[in-house]
Amino acid sequence: MSIQNAMQAGVAGLKVNSKAVANISSNIANSGTIGYKRSFTQMVSQVVGDSGSVSGVSRKDVETGGPIISSSSATDLAIDGDGFFVVMKDPNSTDQSNFMLTRAGSFEVDKNGYLVNSAGYYLAGYSYDDTGSIPGVDRNTFNSLGAVKAGAASLTAEASAAGSISGNLPSSLTGTGVAQDPFISSMTYFTALGEQEGLTFSWTPDTAVDNAWSVEVAGSDGTVYGTVDVAFSDSGPTAGAPASYAFTADPGLAAPAAFAVDANGNMTITVNNGTAPQVLNIALGAVGSHDGITQFDGDYEPQKITVDGSSTAALEKTEIDKEGNIVGVFDNGKRRSLYQIPVATVDNPAAMDAVTGNAYTLTLGSGDAVMNVAGSGAGTVESGATEASNVDIAQEMTDLIQVQRAYSSNAKIITASDEMLQEVNNLKR
Repeated sequence: MSIQNAMQAGVAGLKVNSKAVANISSNIANSGTIGYKRSFTQMVSQVVGDSGSVSGVSRKDVETGGPIISSSSATDLAIDGDGFFVVMKDPNSTDQSNFMLTRAGSFEVDKNGYLVNSAGYYLAGYSYDDTGSIPGVDRNTFNSLGAVKAGAASLTAEASAAGSISGNLPSSLTGTGVAQDPFISSMTYFTALGEQEGLTFSWTPDTAVDNAWSVEVAGSDGTVYGTVDVAFSDSGPTAGAPASYAFTADPGLAAPAAFAVDANGNMTITVNNGTAPQVLNIALGAVGSHDGITQFDGDYEPQKITVDGSSTAALEKTEIDKEGNIVGVFDNGKRRSLYQIPVATVDNPAAMDAVTGNAYTLTLGSGDAVMNVAGSGAGTVESGATEASNVDIAQEMTDLIQVQRAYSSNAKIITASDEMLQEVNNLKR
């Protein structure tokens, strides 16, 4: 190796170690940055002819996770395991270049209801439809993803259509010959406009016949729809269960209101409360079954009444489970799945390009991303937590000492080469 080559090798060493110092400085500066991945300079030897030198390639330690720390915000997210959140620069763009990957999950709801992290990137996810399912999506591309707008969710009114009644009636009150006051229970249901209306059920024991009851069904507006006669079994495995149903519609009931009960105790009540009458299907319990109304000895058991439908409701809060499902809790008590946050994995994450904001873009070397359900082929989502930087200050300071020494040694090479060249120049004197 010539003196000039030695000097050039020293210069290359200075450049490489300068780059290493820059990476170490960045690591130390970002030791408290959420989701930050330490960078380092990888030394690569170079040989040209009989001379040697060195170059440096900057790398990111993307695959090493940082510690997960708790947070008071439910929208702060961390991934426990492999994978990345998918984020968007623009919530309204579906261009593939708009999507990036990150481990920085410090998300907050912005003024438009979007979940945005501290770098200003929008969290991407799959939207649930009104049936509580996610329509067919392509998990091998970003095409089916959209910006998560959980903070602006609301529920429209849903008309009630089905309900059920269960509870126990005291058998000792039937066949006594003594008149008894009815037991009254009520049901609240929702109209198509989200208004609340009600039905009352007045249960009266048959004082002349054992194990027989009748229930009058009326609306909260005073409309009487009809009466159902229920006979109960008194022996065998079906004792206490309904044995038969018979009904009588109120003769004064005006169309289109209607009332009917089938042989298994399924009431159909047509309520005249709109241009299109509302139909309610209410189950009293199948014949021979104990899943609805029963009659055993003992006290009257307040009836449990369930009914579907809801009024309009505003979002009260959101909950996020380990599978990345964002569930909205509304002020009427309803819960609804809003979005699913995928966890993206790539074959070679170290080959991704780092961009501003602790995010990464795909490259030919990294391979394509796969949008996994959290916990299935990827890490789980932790709500109320963030991932800290994976920088170890002690390691960085140790590396800084080593790089400083190497830098000084390369400077000595240049100084020594300079002195040798000076000696050569002095030969002419």
